[in-house]
This record gives sequence, structure tokens and C-alpha cells, in this order.
Amino acid sequence: MRWSHAFIPTLRDDPAGAEAVSHKLLVRAGYVRQLMSGVYSLLPAAFRVRSKIRTIIEEEIDRIGGQQFLLPAIHPAEVWKRSGRWEAVGEEMFRLRDRRGVDLALGMTHEEVFATLAAELTSYKQLPQLWYQIQTKFRDEPRAKSGVLRVREFTMKDSYSFDIDEAGLADQFEAHYRAYTRIFERLGLNSIPVKASSGVMGGTGSVEFMVPSDAGEDLVAHSEECGYAANIEQALSRIDVIEDDAGLPAPEKFPTPGVRTIDALAAFPGGASADRQIKTLVYSADDEYVLALLRGDHSLQEQKLAECLAVNKLRPAHEDEIVELLGATPGSLGGVGITELRILADLPLRGRRSMITGANDDGFHFRGVDVERDIRVEEWVDLREVRAGEGCPQCSGVLDVFKAIEVGHIFKLGTKYSEALGATVLGDEGKEREIWMGSYGIGLERNMAAVIESHNDERGILWPVAVAPWHVVITLVKLDEETSRVGHELYEALRAVGVDVLLDDRDERPGVKFNDAELIGIPLRITVGPRGLSDGVVEISIRENGETRHHNLGEVVEVVSSFICSASEGS
Repeated sequence: MRWSHAFIPTLRDDPAGAEAVSHKLLVRAGYVRQLMSGVYSLLPAAFRVRSKIRTIIEEEIDRIGGQQFLLPAIHPAEVWKRSGRWEAVGEEMFRLRDRRGVDLALGMTHEEVFATLAAELTSYKQLPQLWYQIQTKFRDEPRAKSGVLRVREFTMKDSYSFDIDEAGLADQFEAHYRAYTRIFERLGLNSIPVKASSGVMGGTGSVEFMVPSDAGEDLVAHSEECGYAANIEQALSRIDVIEDDAGLPAPEKFPTPGVRTIDALAAFPGGASADRQIKTLVYSADDEYVLALLRGDHSLQEQKLAECLAVNKLRPAHEDEIVELLGATPGSLGGVGITELRILADLPLRGRRSMITGANDDGFHFRGVDVERDIRVEEWVDLREVRAGEGCPQCSGVLDVFKAIEVGHIFKLGTKYSEALGATVLGDEGKEREIWMGSYGIGLERNMAAVIESHNDERGILWPVAVAPWHVVITLVKLDEETSRVGHELYEALRAVGVDVLLDDRDERPGVKFNDAELIGIPLRITVGPRGLSDGVVEISIRENGETRHHNLGEVVEVVSSFICSASEGS
């Protein structure tokens, strides 16, 4: 590609409102342009990067036996209703009706459609199967932001495994785990596999692959000592046990005028520190209200509560709802004496005595509360969000908590979708058996952004060779006859040996050309100019470390090929 003919609209300044590094650089370096909120056009350079990411993914999924499909992006509502997700997914799904009034959806994932196809399998002898596609997906993100990290339209590789039993699913899950590890290594990403929530996907378990980044919207709890890692939605930790005194024979009500917060009660005469208080939260869970109890210094992890309740819709109750249920406003709530609401309590409250909680009477609290004696707890569950510095649940080390980008997610679905959509086969005993399914996703544009978040400097992008839009840029510092001739000869020679080359033959100042090459992140730059050519040499610079050397014209192809081969060995 000759830069004079290319569409690479670089900008001098960051786009307004962009916060993520990848968002700034993708726009500034001429890779993407926003059409509307959460929807981006990929320009030629970005298309080349995404194509290389796609190739790496295809190679690794094909390597474990994948067969590639292309399924529709428009789905009938009927298949989503059969799986139960038409109602469960909520507003993130784009829904529409055709001219006949038939309900349709734009596919945000394809479990239902692949399960429908799997219904054509008839015998256990046809299993296992591994099917995948690379297709456009749609999600009506309420807060589309961070460039292509959180969007409404994106490209995903989603694969699906089909097995006769749980053991077969475990094998395919492990095969994907290894394939994903190789994919992210080849992309130059330092991914950490973490235990995660399955959410509306359902199933028996899932693992996310996370890349540490300040641009991430997920939090990961991780122990360097043993390698424990979990999404904050699933993470556990060790905390010190608190020893309580015997307390009172029964809860004692006392006035707390104006006290409405944990901190205010801790400072109130006769109050107690936050770890001796009971925090009472009221939630609407599908069609019922529930109380969630935690230690006063702990925070609720809502996803944990949602999974404990197995509900589709969970939200904090509104103040008017709380007053109607409990007769008091938030800040004066408690579980003592409550018999008509379902109460879930966080595990660190178990066995606690001499605690303080709201009395469901504004301006009053109870002290001397023995949690198990005085509150009708229906379930003791893990509800707490872990914090940095707490003990690792698997070793004697402590947890770090950091932001991360989810670059891949693999799920054990079990028989949820096969049961709903009739995907059964005859087993070796001659009886119908549901197929065991797994689901495995990677977002292509998200991974492109994650690579930039991990590989950049103050001058621009630092693409790894495996995904760079071009391996080499040949920069002509002048457009005289000799410089142009040598530049074009090097361009053709490198192309002939399979090197992706961009020839910068623009009529621009050398400084502009150098800055643009660094901004768009091409791994190698060959600088061709009259001064060097007078000695029969050109300058080769490595973008990542700035190392520059002069090489005779006759050795350029070998030097470049060797660099690319060496840099690609890890791929």
C-alpha cells in the first residue's frame, strides 16, 4: 500500500470526551470513526488489524476441531422465548417487528440458534461436535463508552461444543481454555483466567480471561502468591473473626435521633463501630421483596445476591416501597421481628452477638442483637464484595484488586438450551439424552482495543508484529528520483517475500511522516534518503524501543524478514 493512496486520516489532537487510551489512539491514528453512540466505522488500517486477529482466532479454534458457520443476525423471538431469555435478557436486546407484526431480535449471542441446529443431530455417535462463527452482534448498551471497548454493534467469535455427557463438556471446556491462552499470547496480551459469574447465560460455571488495564470496567481479585483470581462478582476472601461479648438477653431499643448512616451511628454516643453494626438492604427481586444483611463495614455485591436468589431482575427498593414494607426509611432498618420477608444474611454475620441494627422506627435502633437468636435468617450466603488487602481464600497471601478488560469468556452451559430447544440424541443404551453444551466467546474489536491499552507510549500505538496493519513502513524523506527508485524497489522486494509494507510516498515533511508512522504503530521503519544512499545504506528503526541501525541495501530484506520471524516466534 502506498500512503499517498491510502485513507489513514491521522489527527493531531485527542477526540473530545475520550478517556480510554485505546479510544484516543484509534481515532487519532485513523483507525476508527464514530457514527453514533456505541457504533463505529472501521477504517482500512483497523480492518487489517481485525483481520489478523480473526486469523489467529480461526487458526486456534480450527486446531481444536472447530467447524465454521455463519448464522443469521436476525432471530425470531420464538427461540429466545423457548429458552426463557426473551424476558430474562431485558433492555440490552434490540427487539423489532417485521411488517407482519412478528417479534424479532438482533442477535446478541447465538446459543438458541446453534441449539436449534444441534436438534438435527440424532445419535451419540455424531458427538462430540465443535461449531463456531465470527459474526456481528448487537447489544443496546445503556452506557456505550471507551471507544470500541463498550459498543452496541461488534464482531464476536462465538463457538459452541456439543457432547453426550458432562465429562465430554469438561474436555471441550479445557480445550478452549488452552486455545484461548494461546490466542491471547499470540495477540501480545497478558491475560489472567478468572472465575466468573455466568449471568443470563446460565450453566454450571464460567471463566473470564482478563487483561489488567485502567480502562477496564471489571474488577478482579488476584493473589500473586498462589494465582487465585476471580471476578469481583464471584471473589472470596479471608477476613479476621471478631470476638463478641455475651451481649444482652434480648434486643434493647434506644433513641438515635438524626442517625441515618453507618458512620453517624459509629460516632453516636452509645453506638458502635461499623464492624459491630448490621447493614440492612431492601431489594426488589422479580416479584418479591427481600432483605440482605451485611456487616456495617462491608459492601453488597449485587450479582452474588442475584445468583443466590436465581432472579432475572434485581434492584434496590424505592424509599416509598421500603416505608410501606417496614414502616421506616433507610437508615433505621433492621431484621429483628421481621417474619413476612425473605431474609438473606452474609456469612461473616453468623454467630455474631451484641450487634446494633435499625429498629424499623425512624430515630431508633436496637442494641444487644444476637443475629441467629433475634433475626429469622432464611439463608446464610456469601454476599460481600471483597476488598484489596484481605486474605486470599486459597493461601496465606493477600488479595490485590484491580481493573481489567474482559477479552474472552467461556461457559459450561450444561443441558439448559438443549432441553429447551429439543437438542437430543439417542445414547448407546437406545434412550433419548440431552446434549451437553458449552459456549465460548471472544470480541474482535475489544481485543484490538485491549492490545492498544497494553502496547502504547507517548508517541502512539506499539502494535505487536502478529497484528500490526503493516510490518514495515518505508519512509521517503525526499521524493527525488534516486530516493523514490530505491524506496519502490525495497517495497516490491519486501512484498515479494510476504512482508506487509506501507510505502510513505506522500509529499510531506519528514517530521510529519515520522510522527504519523509512530502514531499508527508500525513495528519497523525503513528511512530512505539521499544522505544514506550516498553511502549505499538505509536506516532501520524498531518502533518499540527506538533502536536504529544503518544497513546496506543488499541486506535489508534479510534483516526485515529475520526481525519479523523472530518477533512472530511467540505467535
